[in-house]
Amino acid sequence: MKIRPLWVLVLAFGLSGLFGCGPEATPPPGSDPAPPPIDLSRSHDEWDPAGGPATTAASPAPDRCVDYDENRGAFFGDLHVHTSFSLDAYRRGGIQTPDDAYRFARGEPIGLTPLDESGNPLRYGTLDRPLDFAAVTDHAEWIGEVQTCRDPRSPSYGSIDCERFRGESHIPEGEAASFWRRFSLGKVRDPGGICGDGASVCRKFAGQAWQRTQEAAAEHNAPCAFTTFNAWEFTANPGVSKVHRNVILRNDAVPELPISWAEEETAEGLWRKLDARCNQTDTGCEAITIPHNPNISSGRLFTVTYDQRPLEAQRERAALQARLEPLVEMVQSKGESECRQGMWGVVGDPDEHCDFEKVRYARDTFTRPPDCEGEIGSGAFLRTACQSRLDFARYVLVEGLKERDRLGINPLQLGFIGSTDTHNGTPGAVEEHNYLGHNSNEDDTLEERLTLDAYAPHWMRNPGGLVGAWAEENSRDALFDAMQRREMFATSGVRISPRLFAGWDLPEDLCDDPSAIERAYQKGVPMGGELPAAAGATGAPSFFASALRDPGTQRFTGTGLERIQIIKGEVDESGDYRQTIIDVATDPAGSADVDASCAPTRPGASQLCAVWRDPNFDPAKSAVYYARVLEQPSCRWHARQCDEVPVDERPAACAALDLPRTIQERAWTSPIWYQR
Repeated sequence: MKIRPLWVLVLAFGLSGLFGCGPEATPPPGSDPAPPPIDLSRSHDEWDPAGGPATTAASPAPDRCVDYDENRGAFFGDLHVHTSFSLDAYRRGGIQTPDDAYRFARGEPIGLTPLDESGNPLRYGTLDRPLDFAAVTDHAEWIGEVQTCRDPRSPSYGSIDCERFRGESHIPEGEAASFWRRFSLGKVRDPGGICGDGASVCRKFAGQAWQRTQEAAAEHNAPCAFTTFNAWEFTANPGVSKVHRNVILRNDAVPELPISWAEEETAEGLWRKLDARCNQTDTGCEAITIPHNPNISSGRLFTVTYDQRPLEAQRERAALQARLEPLVEMVQSKGESECRQGMWGVVGDPDEHCDFEKVRYARDTFTRPPDCEGEIGSGAFLRTACQSRLDFARYVLVEGLKERDRLGINPLQLGFIGSTDTHNGTPGAVEEHNYLGHNSNEDDTLEERLTLDAYAPHWMRNPGGLVGAWAEENSRDALFDAMQRREMFATSGVRISPRLFAGWDLPEDLCDDPSAIERAYQKGVPMGGELPAAAGATGAPSFFASALRDPGTQRFTGTGLERIQIIKGEVDESGDYRQTIIDVATDPAGSADVDASCAPTRPGASQLCAVWRDPNFDPAKSAVYYARVLEQPSCRWHARQCDEVPVDERPAACAALDLPRTIQERAWTSPIWYQR
């Protein structure tokens, strides 16, 4: 097993701030205000450090849900959630367990830090609207060391190093710093360290933590009502840049232990190990990976680096990625990764909406980082790296078209999701009106959320996004199938329901047809699909795009829609990436605004719909299309929260920040490909 130098991991964890909490709530009458204690006492067989295949058989599939719908319904979830089992969440004072996270996702209140002198939470959170599905994705890296030093039953619990790890008050600051230097070099696994001989202690407690995570998922999985997925995060940080992927498993047949960056240093190695220990076994185990935060990767997530291999080896490598990685995280609390204006080698229409929730700026200057111009950068965590066009999903899609034309296989045929990346165990806590931070003790106050600086100043962060899925029912198989076929969508946290279909002869009257969705499935392909060259088809393909507004809640009504746009990407004759932005449906009343109290001046559209045919279609050129749905403007979280504080009590940063007061929340459909 290769041990990855932990200084990079600790650096990443130390800088990986802002995540979202749910709205404050008081605990229900008669409930214990303290969260349940972490229980890692359950026995678990020691695991083979080399790793083994999945050993648990998948549970039998249940009967169909009562509301099963062949035309598929919209379900909302969060597939990027951390609890105190993650090193960085624990170091920030996190107290939540996987069980807490799933209870929160289902609508139950949970306690949030800080704690009072008796150890009781001083804040509570709950969701305005429960989620339909969620996955806890704690970091695979160092989960054993974390639990070894947290659990009093550990033989290393009382060691001086574990006391340093827990930051106990009698430990001098210099000794704690010395410990973290040794920790970063993997010295705690040396003979005599906290991990014991052969790292057996840390292996045991890693297994127990993984077992406890599975038990929480099994306990809260309720087919047809709420779905959980076993999952983890593979936290690779080469070049001090974020090259992270969440691993999502179909069911309760899982590998013995999560595969971490300490064990496998490349994405290709991760995919091959997932194949060997899961997908290619006869246990029913099935996994996919979802890269996240490409905006902080300096081109390292998606730049093609295998093109020096023999051609057949390149094709095999591309096919492996295409099979294991169907989705990318478009938006989360550390920024949006759709596009950025003025990137190297990008031509075509300007796109003002690419300025949405950007976080990557050069350190101390708050200017854009230099463009990588086709190279790979280093130092994104430190805000010293260049930024690549391949840090943005739109241009990754076009890179995939180039690979498809070159190899016959598209390794970057990616659908879109959003999530939170919360480190408070609060999946789906995305409401702008009550954003309480995502980092335990580091951003639990408005002043901290406005002044903390990590990756990018926290005032550039946002509460995060949501995953949308079009599935027949709310079950593991139906939702996982939707992920694999990429019939998914991303939102910036709102619950817009967008649809996109493409076909050669879609009826032009679909927007007026009550059976439009059924006919669209019959005549075309949905988001995530590939448009085949139909026999005898002439002319250009047409696209059916529709969206329903977020209905909101009784307390907070949703914002109306402003427009649907179709984004087209293709490779220009010069080799540049060409983007075309088309407004296909708009609110007939035009654009609205908000008043001084953040109330909208007009309601906006409840639904929008259009059938659009590409007038510039060239059957000899590959192209990719997706829809972006924009709400009317609404107040951003910092404006709402500063306005709620009396003027003479507001943090100085409320007046000092040069931020737009409003944003336009949005949704993105997964693409549809035409590949010549």
